[in-house]
Amino acid sequence: MAAAAAGPGWWRLVLVLGAVGLGVTGAPQHPNILLLLMDDMGWGDLGVNGEPSRETPNLDRMAAEGTLFPNFYSANPLCSPSRAALLTGRLPIRNGFYTTNAHARNAYTPQEIVGGIPDSELLLPELLREAGYVSKIVGKWHLGHRPQFHPLKHGFDEWFGSPNCHFGPYDNRARPNIPVYRDWEMVGRFYEEFPIDLKTGEANLTQIYLEEALDFVKRRHAGTRPFFLYWAIDATHAPVYASKPFLGTSRRGRYGDAVREIDDSVGKLLGLLRDLRIAENTFVFFTSDNGAALISAPNQGGSNGPFLCGKQTTFEGGVREPAIAWWPGHIPAGQVSHQLGSLMDLFTTSLALAGLKPPSDRVMDGLDLLPAALHGRLTDRPVFHYRGNTLMAVTLGQYKAHLWTWTNSYEEFKKGIDFCPGQDVAGVTTHTQEEHTKLPLIFHLGRDPGERYPLSFASAEYQEALRRVGPVVQQHQETLVPGQPQLNVCNQAVMNWAPPGCEKLGKCLRAPESVPEKCPWLH
Repeated sequence: MAAAAAGPGWWRLVLVLGAVGLGVTGAPQHPNILLLLMDDMGWGDLGVNGEPSRETPNLDRMAAEGTLFPNFYSANPLCSPSRAALLTGRLPIRNGFYTTNAHARNAYTPQEIVGGIPDSELLLPELLREAGYVSKIVGKWHLGHRPQFHPLKHGFDEWFGSPNCHFGPYDNRARPNIPVYRDWEMVGRFYEEFPIDLKTGEANLTQIYLEEALDFVKRRHAGTRPFFLYWAIDATHAPVYASKPFLGTSRRGRYGDAVREIDDSVGKLLGLLRDLRIAENTFVFFTSDNGAALISAPNQGGSNGPFLCGKQTTFEGGVREPAIAWWPGHIPAGQVSHQLGSLMDLFTTSLALAGLKPPSDRVMDGLDLLPAALHGRLTDRPVFHYRGNTLMAVTLGQYKAHLWTWTNSYEEFKKGIDFCPGQDVAGVTTHTQEEHTKLPLIFHLGRDPGERYPLSFASAEYQEALRRVGPVVQQHQETLVPGQPQLNVCNQAVMNWAPPGCEKLGKCLRAPESVPEKCPWLH
């Protein structure tokens, strides 16, 4: 991540001049963009991907009318880093959405974390604005909850949703319930003004989020500028919820009820685009932030299909996502693209749709998916799988090389915390952090999507795969410049005490440079 010598302002100036040339005050010159990001929804939750109950008719129709990307990956196996990567087009290790508190530790932005998206990062709506787009986020932000991280300070024009997930309820003394915002104003809190019945699973949040999206599309249709809608709802994140008409309607239980309501909502969104006759001028992409949380399954978690493990891990079940691109009249119907894709590609693809190029003053990780979606052209590229500050694996072509393997600790596992229930693969789903950097475990994902049969070290196939993967990993690691970590937490046991010469801290740390050199125990 090379810092721009002239700062990010020069890039914004280029965009302004380009937008003027496009005549953004006239009729929209570029398509509207809808990114539909689910929360903890698994690859196997869609009928088109083989879910046996076939309870996603609208998403299945979306795939039939567009392009299915079966080899599409999250940028991280956890929510906050994944979302930061989508909106910046950069790996979390570059944009700072990771922690150095421990090796290969996952991290996100609960109320105790004071970090968030750095001002130095250029977010997608910020760039699209200069090309004339009006942007709205509906749902979960998760890029920091302090005022300086507010989405309207990072390019969005409108927001209805929350800085965090719908965790709770809390006692509102030691910890308040999570707030819900409309733009700058807090309009309530989960479990209070926005009730969620944990016993029955009833909540109207998906319907509220749907109405917010429909209203925005209708209002922007009447305007002259293209729009960007980032619909980031969280009904499939535990505790899962659905509105009363959907509760008890799925063969899959409460989680399935949530999926059915999401599917119905997507159908209504696409239906509105057709009714307004703007479907052919609107690019829509549906995906998820990470794999299904098997720790919450089967009642509160989804399906990762044939893939190994789930959320929190860098095995396929933790990072392979459902993915559908839809743009009638442009994207051929009924296509399946085997392009190796990443959530970060939505950043680059959206800029391409807007006639913009990615910033050239920093390393970008996203790929433009339009050649694959429109013309079937595939690009050979690696996908790097990080867990915290550690490169765990890399996918290149049909091969995936694990440099480290780990599910979770024995201590957690003995307490019933299992990221891979019923999927014990000897030497692979380890409960200790096992290093394989000298001889990576390599799987052929075409023959072995479940990562159960590593290639023999002595085989010619292994040697050829290693010959291809090795230089890619080496170049990536040698040129990597990590961003300042935003997700470090303090040791709660020492937060109220500091030895002589050390700062007494009453809140958690955001970046390591704020830690006095005399206090390494605070890292």
